[in-house]
Amino acid sequence: MALDLVLRNARILDADVLLNIGIADGRIQAIGADLAGDGDALDLDGCMVSPGLIETHIHLDKSRILERCSAAPDRGTDHMARVAAVKSGFTVEDIHSRAKATLEGCIAHGTTHIRTHVEVDPNVGLRGFEALQQLADEYRWAVDMEICVFAQEGWTGLPEADANVVEALRRGASVVGGAPGYDVDHAWQINRIFELAREFDVDVDIHLDVGPTTGDMDIHLVCDLTQQYGWGGRVAVGHGTKYSCLPPDRLRDLGARLSDVGVAVTVLPATDLFIMGRHQDHSVMRGVADAHALMQCGVNCTLASNNILNPFTPFGDGSLTRMANLYANVVQRGTAAELAECFAMITQRAARLIRRDDYGIAVGKPADIAVWDTRDPAEAVATVARPLFAFKAGRRTFTATRPVLHKPG
Repeated sequence: MALDLVLRNARILDADVLLNIGIADGRIQAIGADLAGDGDALDLDGCMVSPGLIETHIHLDKSRILERCSAAPDRGTDHMARVAAVKSGFTVEDIHSRAKATLEGCIAHGTTHIRTHVEVDPNVGLRGFEALQQLADEYRWAVDMEICVFAQEGWTGLPEADANVVEALRRGASVVGGAPGYDVDHAWQINRIFELAREFDVDVDIHLDVGPTTGDMDIHLVCDLTQQYGWGGRVAVGHGTKYSCLPPDRLRDLGARLSDVGVAVTVLPATDLFIMGRHQDHSVMRGVADAHALMQCGVNCTLASNNILNPFTPFGDGSLTRMANLYANVVQRGTAAELAECFAMITQRAARLIRRDDYGIAVGKPADIAVWDTRDPAEAVATVARPLFAFKAGRRTFTATRPVLHKPG
């Protein structure tokens, strides 16, 4: 068998012994205990391998803007206004430069697939979309990027916002989203999103149900439309902080409905922790939905970064294991099985959300692989592990080095 690369002594999930992975033509061609090949070989020395990580919800276009609009002091709540005030000054070149820096951080943390949301409100137009299309093309060697287009600051009664969303879909955006919580008419926006999804045959990914109350949730309309139009498996909602406020019986009812119609939930722990509970001056709520409780009902859930270094989340480095660890701390999930499920939410479950069947460590799959100095996924989450290196289509995309202690003598 002609192989371009053999990864030797790899620790593969669910395998009892170390195995070798043979790669050729960008795909995994063989997995076994004894592989010979004429190409390069790399001894992993028992390191764990996983498929490349999947970032299902990030805003590359408005990352790294703290120098022009800082986070609100004293637990202020004007995150949206602060970002909106500077968006008119965004240029294609500016967005491209900032997004590139954030994207490279994601790649260096083992990410090989990204769904990025991009805003096309009238104050920014299609500049963010154009910048991210350029970036997606330039970085195909390391990451597959899909773009979800939406209006962040309101859509109802704004013809220019609607025209921008439509034009981006015409130019190739593969997902349509929205933020009905910032709209004067939530139901109109949600219906318009599904109308466009059907017209352009694209998936749906909506920022939904952010807040501390549960009597005004939009998820029920999303579920109804998903069922009505047969869009199950093609709809995701992000945030869902209101779900963290539901008592167990109501959360189970919601989980059963989400599972039945095929709506996925992406939890965004860094942002949700930072923006929630600001109406309280003590015993502040966490506001992070318990994805494990929803998954027990059959719901597909993922974990993602959302914002990085902007007023909504003035933190972040592109590490999805950091997001998984943060989430596990907040929702108090610490068994090996629970931590392994956290890792699944940034790998296999994330692949299901973005509908990637060609994913995983198996013969015939693309050689999109991350290599970890850990024994298993639970340890990777518990220790906020960073991969040593990763491959996209069999080509190494980055290399990190283990720290070396310089002991006396």
